[in-house]
Amino acid sequence: MAGLVNNLLVLCLVFQNICWGFRSPLSVFKRYKDTTRSLSSECLGSDRPVISLGLSDFALDIRMPGVTPKQSDTYLCMSVPLPVDNEAYVVDFKPHASMDTVHHMLLFGCNEPSSTESYWDCDEGTCKDKSNILYAWARNAPPTRLPKGVGFRVGGETGGRFFVLQVHYGDISAFRDKHKDCSGVTLHLTHQKQPLIAGMYLMMSVNTVIPPGEKVVDADIACHYKRFPMHLFAYRVHTHRLGKVVSGYRVRNGQWTLIGRQSPQLPQAFYPVEHPVDVSYDDILAARCVFSGEGRTTETHIGGTANDEMCNFYIMYYMEAKHAVSYMTCTQNANPEMFRSIPQEANIPIPVKSDMLKMTHGHHEDMKDTDKSSLLQQAEKEEEEILDQGDFYSLLSKLLGEREDVVHVHKHNPTEKADSDLVAEIANVVQKKDLTREITNHDERHNTMLVRDRIHKFHRLESTLRPPESRHFSLQQPKHGEGSWEKEHTGDFHIEEAVEWPGLDLKLGQVSGLALDAENNLVIFHRGDHVWDENSFDSRFVYQQRGLGPIEQNTILVLNPSNAKLLHALGKSLFYLPHGLSIDKNGNYWVTDVALHQVFKLGADDKEPLLILGVALQPGSDRNHFCQPTDVAVDPTTGSIYVSDGYCNSRIIQFSPNGLYVMQWGEETSSGTARPGQFHIPHSLALIPDFSQLCVADRENGRIQCFRLETGEFVREIKHKSFGRELFAVSYVSGGLLFAVNGKPYPEQAEPVQGFVMNFSTGEIIDTFIPLRKSFEMPHDVVASEDKTVFVGDVHARAVWKFASTETDGEHKLDSNSGRILGRLRGKGGGGLNLGNFFASHKGYSRKGFDRLSTEGSDQEKDEDDGTDSEEECSAPPPPPAPSSS
Repeated sequence: MAGLVNNLLVLCLVFQNICWGFRSPLSVFKRYKDTTRSLSSECLGSDRPVISLGLSDFALDIRMPGVTPKQSDTYLCMSVPLPVDNEAYVVDFKPHASMDTVHHMLLFGCNEPSSTESYWDCDEGTCKDKSNILYAWARNAPPTRLPKGVGFRVGGETGGRFFVLQVHYGDISAFRDKHKDCSGVTLHLTHQKQPLIAGMYLMMSVNTVIPPGEKVVDADIACHYKRFPMHLFAYRVHTHRLGKVVSGYRVRNGQWTLIGRQSPQLPQAFYPVEHPVDVSYDDILAARCVFSGEGRTTETHIGGTANDEMCNFYIMYYMEAKHAVSYMTCTQNANPEMFRSIPQEANIPIPVKSDMLKMTHGHHEDMKDTDKSSLLQQAEKEEEEILDQGDFYSLLSKLLGEREDVVHVHKHNPTEKADSDLVAEIANVVQKKDLTREITNHDERHNTMLVRDRIHKFHRLESTLRPPESRHFSLQQPKHGEGSWEKEHTGDFHIEEAVEWPGLDLKLGQVSGLALDAENNLVIFHRGDHVWDENSFDSRFVYQQRGLGPIEQNTILVLNPSNAKLLHALGKSLFYLPHGLSIDKNGNYWVTDVALHQVFKLGADDKEPLLILGVALQPGSDRNHFCQPTDVAVDPTTGSIYVSDGYCNSRIIQFSPNGLYVMQWGEETSSGTARPGQFHIPHSLALIPDFSQLCVADRENGRIQCFRLETGEFVREIKHKSFGRELFAVSYVSGGLLFAVNGKPYPEQAEPVQGFVMNFSTGEIIDTFIPLRKSFEMPHDVVASEDKTVFVGDVHARAVWKFASTETDGEHKLDSNSGRILGRLRGKGGGGLNLGNFFASHKGYSRKGFDRLSTEGSDQEKDEDDGTDSEEECSAPPPPPAPSSS
């Protein structure tokens, strides 16, 4: 206890202007409250908008510059530039406002504000470009907070460079003394990269119709989740006056897990999820709004006016930074039948007191002045009581800008704790994030000019509901002359599965090779109805299933990379066990067959090979024979042919363009650590024309080896622990990126099977990727295009995945179920959520009486039982190889 007192005394010395009344925590807090109010009214403290909080943190003060609104329901905006050029993260907010003067505040991020004036009427707009809502405050909402380690990214290459503060002054009776208002918010920013990025998932009904007099009407929304895992920690509900209860759930394997349930007639804040919920690929997110049409004489539709309705369920979540998506939507009901089993609680209205209804809906003009005064006094008294119950210590943490380790704080009546718990009590009042959106004012004025003005103003005031994009990592720049990974590629970059691509459902045999032709069409080499298993070869690597004949299906398929439509097919009755595939600059296909022990060159329209290397069905290790050759690559400049050979030989062989032997290099891996130039199954080749190198996926040594094309001289090795013991394939993209896939871990290993993106010049891993649908079983080949589209073929899953880079995605990627509808919701400014235009075009909606305050949106390779090495697709163990002939 003594130590705690000493610490508090030290803190009081730091804040001695506040802590003179240390013996009376309540008096000190009242003094702090009074000081804050006087600062606001006199506009003090705005001369130091940026305050350093250490080496990496700083505070940014955003305040109205002493304004006096002339009429009620006035919206005023002002902007502040981000004071740093590099990226930063907003990790906390400290509001400075009172409900006596401010109805609510919104903080936006954008690149260009609508005005350069010190402040302006928000009817002119907030941002010229798309705006991202970062923060919202209103008196009636209880506090909630982001988990530690979560932040909104601003600045840098893609983050917003301006903050725009929008303040809604509701009832201006408090301004009768003509005082100046300096309401605003102080941001705590840090340059430290946040490991978790927050985002918003909006579930919104767009087709609900509520018949007049109907007692119970359900609006159901449900979508399959098709992304990387996200963790839900807060929720918010929204309807207009007919809503009785809104509930949201995660549905997994038929089990309904509650996310949150609340009356939309209570303060529409973000409430913490009591038991945080994780959502994984193919879970269902479901929500139900319960309405009553009693008292209405006409149908009520979804829309933006006070007499329309809305059914919104907001979910606040966080994701790992490299997978993060800032905003997603769901606007349909993918499975109506499932709602037959929704928990009964979703159908039970939550009772709300009448005085709470008045406070929530802002019926201040329907109330007498005495009623208003009484309610305001009661609200302020309740606030004083809350702050009086042990929350003084939180003030110190608040002033220091500290953040709690706890995920949520949602306490209206904190109780006094034992001394040992005082540390946990600190900051209970810190930055009460009343994350509420604009509360609808249902005062209906019948003046037609005013109605028209409201319609006009609504379109200028509506926001985008799109938090800033948050993925980022730093990419080490190669030295001059060592790579061309350009500066413009050093921003956001991540590979994610393109879940809409239908190619995963193709009926394929074992997929062994992939390539992209000159038109970037995907070319697949597969085994049809043939399978490499333990019966395929004898101990001398002679193919044992010749009686099956060649594969009768077309083994080379050319597909449209966007829709997986078959464009061309060939290779019927030519091959026994396909393996490697590449395409030269003239569009010829080069393939290897491990059963035939041969390499083939085929023209795109030729039924017979243009060139054959090796002797059919005869394994060997001299100049004229191969033994299960794995891959082939052709130099686009010289036309030289390089063959990796292979499962039973450990060498790379170079041939002239017309197939004459030139040279070879490589040897079998000796015991102990593999040395440069030694191979244990050279499995895949990647030509690096930019550097005149050939890189080899040295499979069982779990590494990449690179050699000079002209001499075969070893240049470098790329090896990472995360590769595990096997690395199957490697692909290069002009400009400096290397892609690779590894194999399943051995029983004693933990490294997962996954894809890798590497900086070729430095060898560093800059990203890893895994599929969302199904799982990698044995990813056998990988190919990538210059736009960073990546395809992975899996020999066991008999599938081809498509992955896409998020680096070039200017728009936020959305749930596939809602992409089309969101296109209709987007408005001006390149991506804004223009609900006015959407509702205006919606069936049954009329613009008449549009309320401007209603801005709601709205091959089997390994025995898993032991750790021994094994051949691909269960080929027999190789005997010691014969000496290579020269």
